[in-house]
Amino acid sequence: MAADELDVLVIGGGITGVGCALDAATRGLSVGLVEQRDIASGTSSRSSKLLHGGLRYLEQRDFGLVREALKERGLHAAVVAPHLVRTVSFLIPLTNRVWQRAYYGAGVMIYDLLAKLGGNTLPHHRHLSRRAALKLSPGLKRSSLIGAIVYHDAQIDDARHTLGVARTAKRHGAAIATSTRVNDLIIEDGVVVGATVVDIETGRRLEIRARRVINATGVWIDDIQDMAGPSGLRVQAAKGVHIVVPRKAIDSDSGLVLRTPSSVLFIIPWGKFWLLGTTDTAWELDRAHPAASSTDIDYLIEQANEALSRPLTRDDVVGVYAGLRPLIAGEADETARLSREHAVAQPVPGLISIAGGKYTTYRVMAADAVDMATESIDRPIGPSVTEHIQLLGSNDWDTWQHAAARLGAQYGVDADLVDRMLWRHGSEVAAVLALVEAQPDLAEVLPGGGYLAAEALYAVEVEGAIHLEDILARRMRISVETVDRGIAVSARVAEIVASALGWDSAKKVAEIQAWADRVEAEEAANDAADDRTADIARREAVDGRGLIDA
Repeated sequence: MAADELDVLVIGGGITGVGCALDAATRGLSVGLVEQRDIASGTSSRSSKLLHGGLRYLEQRDFGLVREALKERGLHAAVVAPHLVRTVSFLIPLTNRVWQRAYYGAGVMIYDLLAKLGGNTLPHHRHLSRRAALKLSPGLKRSSLIGAIVYHDAQIDDARHTLGVARTAKRHGAAIATSTRVNDLIIEDGVVVGATVVDIETGRRLEIRARRVINATGVWIDDIQDMAGPSGLRVQAAKGVHIVVPRKAIDSDSGLVLRTPSSVLFIIPWGKFWLLGTTDTAWELDRAHPAASSTDIDYLIEQANEALSRPLTRDDVVGVYAGLRPLIAGEADETARLSREHAVAQPVPGLISIAGGKYTTYRVMAADAVDMATESIDRPIGPSVTEHIQLLGSNDWDTWQHAAARLGAQYGVDADLVDRMLWRHGSEVAAVLALVEAQPDLAEVLPGGGYLAAEALYAVEVEGAIHLEDILARRMRISVETVDRGIAVSARVAEIVASALGWDSAKKVAEIQAWADRVEAEEAANDAADDRTADIARREAVDGRGLIDA
């Protein structure tokens, strides 16, 4: 990136940033992206894992946002990333015989209509009697419903999707560097013309020059803007916490949407688990590692137990994660009232800031940011084409999605495990399994049962992972899918990837210890009574990349 002037430098490796990189690269622009930690290390790996229109936004009469998001949902399921998108059903329990069925029924009818206008083909919603609702979801309290409505939405692994967008951007010519922190912006004659960065793995400092810089840093957007001056978009961080419980803990064949005093609670099927979330509270503490407190966890359990016949307890909780939503700041006291719409601005010449929005609409956000960035580039630049760009892994998905039995027999791997790998890697699974052919010991199923040893090596050889955390928390989801949060498997994974990453014995020990310290700090935070105490506990673990959040 430092060798020649770029057309566009993107700061931030979350979904919006990598979306900007892909959009710009596919328009023929020279593009670089820098990320201070790992791809999707922030909000983009800590969502509800839904690619949805936002049914609840209909209550706010935000029909435009919902329609836009539903169009993107359909586009991803059909073209962009079908290997990462799965259909899930949600049951809305009804407790009032008349007004709720009419009110919620009208909402999901509009939702389905807007989806149809966007080209979606998911099943239409259905009204259920109490008996039918309890047959679909026996774990609900009989006293908590008189009937239900079932509708359908889409699910996606956010971290793997963000990684897929990043790798596809690279395939189209974008240069991407993780563990690269922006120390300052380069400003000449009042115009931002690049950034000074440091490779925090080596300490090397570089200047990267670009005609335009796009600030897609989410909750860090103010920090980057302040390097150029005090003006620009402002965001407020809102913390969203999810807990993970085993599938057997809730007896249901459908996800659930439960009304809470302040919002809604989603109980979302996630393979062998359920995700329960989310909270929505202001957060002004450590942005790199937001912490879930005991209060957050207890709140989610209590709200779920209002509707469940078999109460959940803390002993059911397998995993916990917290993310920060970058909401465009407003005057409201409650974060739930701040804007989910996105905004693009040029606070100073040469610097484009993109903030707000929803995960589902990242592609639209990216196109808007690149449109503004290219307005004054002195050569013809075409419009966004990413609606036609398939992500790596989507190639010939209609054939690949039925290949689990054949591939399992060919490589000596359990077909069910291969099926799960297909929904993570798509057609790229052939390259993962080729590692097994070359090294048969990589057919080992890692402790926890959900991942193949070959996936760990593939994560560093192909998917850009450079730390143990990158693998356990994002390339895989071991950190929230095992009760010990990956402690038992960490040494084995470190052994698998050590040679590929050039780790000596001391480095392996350091990586394993860093992961253990993270887990200990997270568990201590989860036992803390409030945000500030949880934040202090979480900060006890030194960041493996050596970052200090300003």
